[in-house]
Amino acid sequence: MKRPRINVLHVDDSFEAIYLMQNAFEEVDFEHSIFVAQNGYEALNYLKTSDVYDTETIPDLILLDINMPVMDGFEFLDNIKMEEKTKHIPVIMFTTSSSTTDVMKSYQKHANSYIVKPGNLDEYMDVANSIKSFWTNTASLPKGEML
Repeated sequence: MKRPRINVLHVDDSFEAIYLMQNAFEEVDFEHSIFVAQNGYEALNYLKTSDVYDTETIPDLILLDINMPVMDGFEFLDNIKMEEKTKHIPVIMFTTSSSTTDVMKSYQKHANSYIVKPGNLDEYMDVANSIKSFWTNTASLPKGEML
């Protein structure tokens, strides 16, 4: 059975984290398209210009950093979880913070999971494998099932 292609929106101001995650997805053979935004404001603009019925552009999954300029991850999360068009999209908080306050706040704002960014490519590949396995083999994504 062919695994579905997953559209990922990676919202992060760290070029290194974006580069390492992209490489890790490729190394673990994760069928994906990745769209990048460097802060929550850019990500919101991307979502507003994406056609909710276009399976090529609407993300199936969002990787979201917390600490970014212009609009941080929490503010972005608040915005997308209030919108009918985007509230169904699973959000993985992907950040350097291991603060229990940030973890709790993320889940209170309806994030679907919380991952502390790893330190090297091998650890990024472990994270990429976990994301791939869970979101393509275990979970069912609401692709094409808009209200």
